[in-house]
Amino acid sequence: MNVLDFARAFFTDSAHWHGYDGIPTRFAEHVGYSLEALVIAAVIGLPVGLVTGHYGRGGNTLALIATAGRALPSFGLLVLMVIWLGLGTLPVMIPLVVLAVPPILVTTYEAVRSVDPSPVDAARGMGMPEARVLFQVELPVALPLIYSGLRTAAIQIVSTATIAAYVGLGGIGRYIIDGLYQKDYEKVVGGATLVAGLALVTLAVFWAVSRLTVSPGVRRSG
Repeated sequence: MNVLDFARAFFTDSAHWHGYDGIPTRFAEHVGYSLEALVIAAVIGLPVGLVTGHYGRGGNTLALIATAGRALPSFGLLVLMVIWLGLGTLPVMIPLVVLAVPPILVTTYEAVRSVDPSPVDAARGMGMPEARVLFQVELPVALPLIYSGLRTAAIQIVSTATIAAYVGLGGIGRYIIDGLYQKDYEKVVGGATLVAGLALVTLAVFWAVSRLTVSPGVRRSG
């Protein structure tokens, strides 16, 4: 059997669509882990990136943090967290958040720094407070690039959240891990296909959000 045959056999088996190990349940678990990690990473990365980008300070520090975060192996960090914290959701969230913060942080910083300084200077000349300059002048122009950082982080999380299955949690990774252990390659291929499909859905969601929230003038100028 080839990969297509394995995938067809997996998705046409009715047993994979029902129960605690069914595709809807595992898909929902995976989305839950991914959303939780993305929200936590955004809460950390967006404010820091916006403030440092607005004031133009800390760029070298952010680059160092991003490099360090990207250099950490997610699976190795997961093992360390399990040894330290035990089993549960928290040891999974930590490596996912560490993976997602750098692209959000650095891209947000660069997005704000890349805004044309002319309208920013004009806003300040009119006496506009710094917070309003950031949120009313810089943020709308920086939004497309900020979305690109969030999109990158989301794709990385979706792809890496399969590690949750290594510590006994659910998600799509359960098919891949269990399939490898059982030598059930239908499950392995099916799980990998679901992860790829969820990544494509994530891209589509960010494209739709960008179309709805970014000013047409900003999109054209970008």
